[in-house]
Amino acid sequence: MLYYLFEYLDKTLDVPGTGVFQYITFRSALALMLSLLLSTIYGKRIISFLQRQQVGETVRELGLAGQNEKAGTPTMGGLIIIFATLVPVILFAKLHNIYIVLLIVTTLWMGTIGFIDDYIKIFKKDKEGLKGIFKVVGQVGLGLIVGTVLYFSPAVTVRTDTGKTDIFKVSTETVITPAPVEEKSTATTIPFFKNNEFDYAELLAWTGEGYEKWAWLIFIPVVIFIITAVSNGANLTDGIDGLAAGTSAISVLALGIFTFVSGNIIFSNYLNIMYIPSSGEMTVFIAAFVGSLIGFLWYNSYPASVFMGDTGSLTIGGIIAVLAIAVRKEMLIPLLCGIFLVENLSVVLQVSYFKYTKKRFGEGRRIFLMSPLHHHYQKKGYHESKIVTRFWIVAIMLAILSIVTLKLR
Repeated sequence: MLYYLFEYLDKTLDVPGTGVFQYITFRSALALMLSLLLSTIYGKRIISFLQRQQVGETVRELGLAGQNEKAGTPTMGGLIIIFATLVPVILFAKLHNIYIVLLIVTTLWMGTIGFIDDYIKIFKKDKEGLKGIFKVVGQVGLGLIVGTVLYFSPAVTVRTDTGKTDIFKVSTETVITPAPVEEKSTATTIPFFKNNEFDYAELLAWTGEGYEKWAWLIFIPVVIFIITAVSNGANLTDGIDGLAAGTSAISVLALGIFTFVSGNIIFSNYLNIMYIPSSGEMTVFIAAFVGSLIGFLWYNSYPASVFMGDTGSLTIGGIIAVLAIAVRKEMLIPLLCGIFLVENLSVVLQVSYFKYTKKRFGEGRRIFLMSPLHHHYQKKGYHESKIVTRFWIVAIMLAILSIVTLKLR
């Protein structure tokens, strides 16, 4: 909202200094600072409200050190993240930007699913929470919305010819060059490859001429799968104090770099990457989101005063997935969100191996002492803080390697 006010003051009334709101970097800095303030200052009030409502975590007996002390700790802390993200975004972002609209919808949509799940667990005394099928239906519904908008909206375009023309070159000759083409495309980026654009439509080339118009049959299911997988991965990672919020903040910071350079014609030209018009505005959202996650850590670091619950974890996963898809970096998710991937795999491997050995030997056997993976290390006697810190270090390494793919091809 403030963006439009300052735009009016600058362009209509010509008030000095108001033009600074045109800069994404300036608005991102404001969004980051405001989200930090909101999450730290008002976060305490939200926690107090949750305590008064007796919104306490019911801890299952898993035989983990320090587990019983966490019983009764307020949950639904994801409300802090959602609140501290959306307020700065509404104030400082261009609300007519298609990517900002999608991210706001994602935040509210996944936040609502997570809230319902937490509500059922706490107030209905049902430890299972929202039935898995309903969660999946909600995730698929969001995937349909995001995939349909990204595919059909005329506001979503890309330009892949940025590296063909040197916009930095100064020439005295008069040269007529064709206008740059911004086009609808289902192209994405394959990391570590030089000519790294891949179009999902190519998977339908075998059907013959005109196959491009059926690309949505591939693109939308891919979007649904990614949103479902990443949101569930974030949900599984939320198991010990500070783990999900910290690793997510690191991954989102890396995505912020991708959105900024992909939405800037000069940087995308220099890096020879896909230029995505208007995508740079997502940097404002990312700044607010990172600020809210860091502010949430003020209360969620060991020993946690509040848990994010599914309200937070499902929202985090959904936002990361949509950001990666929008900036055409979804193939980087296994690397960038490696912590989520490993946590997911540890559960899949544990369950699959247990069922296989039970069927074959009559007795179920385990690969890990407990899954997800962070519980395995808890069982081995590592303190929560040490596990979280080391997972953060791994997440930083993965984020740096992901950023390096901009040039390492």
